[in-house]
Amino acid sequence: MTINAAAQNIAPGEKLLWDGSPRQGIVLRSNDILMIPFSFLWCGFAIFWETSAITGGAPIFFMLWGIPFVLIGLYMVIGRFFVDAWLRRTTRYAVTNVRVIITSGGMMPSLKSLNLRTLSDVTLTAKPNGRGTITFGSANFLTSMYSGVNWPGIKQPPSFELIDGASGVYEIIRKAQARIAA
Repeated sequence: MTINAAAQNIAPGEKLLWDGSPRQGIVLRSNDILMIPFSFLWCGFAIFWETSAITGGAPIFFMLWGIPFVLIGLYMVIGRFFVDAWLRRTTRYAVTNVRVIITSGGMMPSLKSLNLRTLSDVTLTAKPNGRGTITFGSANFLTSMYSGVNWPGIKQPPSFELIDGASGVYEIIRKAQARIAA
C-alpha cells in the first residue's frame, strides 16, 4: 500500500486509520443545475456584446471592456470543470487517531490539519453507491450551494469531497473521536 501525501504528514505517535483521495475526472454536481444555464447566458451575452462592439465599430474602450466578461464566461462554461478536476487530482486525505489531514496541490499547495478532539461538526452526505462528502465545520446555504466551486469570496469548509466508502470513513472518524473523549 502506498501512502498518499496527506498520510506522509503524520507525526510520531500518530496512527494512520484511513487515507484516500477524491473522485477523479470531470464531475457534474447538483449546483450545476443552476450554474450551467447561468454560465451559458453569461457567456452568450458577453460574446454578443463583444461581437457587437467589434462589428459595430464601437470605440476601443467598449471592445476591450467585453474581453474579461468573455473570459469569465468561458471559464464558467467549461474551464471550471477542468480546474476542479486538476485540483482534485492533487488533493489527498488522511485520518489518524488524533486528526484529519487534507493536502492539496495546485498553484499554492496547502496542508490543513483538524484536531479530532475539537472537531464538533462533522456532516456526512452520501449517495446510495457509497460515494459521498464529509464536511468538517458548519456550512451555510451559500457555501453548500456553491460546493466544489472555487470562486473568490466563497470560502468552503474543509471536507473529504467525493470519496468512496464515505459512510465507513465517517464511522472511522466518529470512533476515533469517541476514543479520544474516553
